[in-house]
Amino acid sequence: MARRPLAERRRQLTEAAIRAMTRDGVPATTTRSIAAEAGVSLSVVHYCFDSKQALLESVIEAITEHYTGVVKEAIRPAGSLRETVRAGFQAYWDHVSARPGEHLLTYELTQYALRRPGFGHLARRQYELYTATYAELIEQLRADMGFGLRVPVPLLARYLAAMTDGLTLNFLVLGDADAAAEMLDAVTEQVLAMTVPAAPGPAAAPPPPASPPCAPSR
Repeated sequence: MARRPLAERRRQLTEAAIRAMTRDGVPATTTRSIAAEAGVSLSVVHYCFDSKQALLESVIEAITEHYTGVVKEAIRPAGSLRETVRAGFQAYWDHVSARPGEHLLTYELTQYALRRPGFGHLARRQYELYTATYAELIEQLRADMGFGLRVPVPLLARYLAAMTDGLTLNFLVLGDADAAAEMLDAVTEQVLAMTVPAAPGPAAAPPPPASPPCAPSR
């Protein structure tokens, strides 16, 4: 087995854990099955993660990073604020549609953490991370497009985290893509209602009056 930096090995094991848990479920996934998925010895898993809690936290962070990256790219200003916000939601939704098992895993992780003594902080960390991610995206968009907000950023971030979390679970249960698209349109309009257009900059000073032509000398 080739030597790798610890951070790289942790990423490898985290992605292997995501694949194994998506396929087999959280309770059925063991450190041994993760090692087999990654093609490493069991001792490597224990060296990189000193507890299952640490491994699960890494999984939660990695899944969040998977869709955050595509959303950040999508909300680069390329039109109106409405178009940009809707594009961000669409990028997230494309990720849900392409990787439903990975998003189902996030709910399994929450349930697992809440039901297992000593793991409850992981569920709290998971939802705090969702809110922090939305706050970062909001601030990025504000910096790029210069709009104001009628509500504090933390409140809007919590609102968006709750809305997309509920909508994702609804889609995973019902599988209604058309209804999901309508909801994303509605959430976009709700977000816009909480924004304030950027104040116009100071008007340019009028040009000085033209000097009168000089009278011809006699």
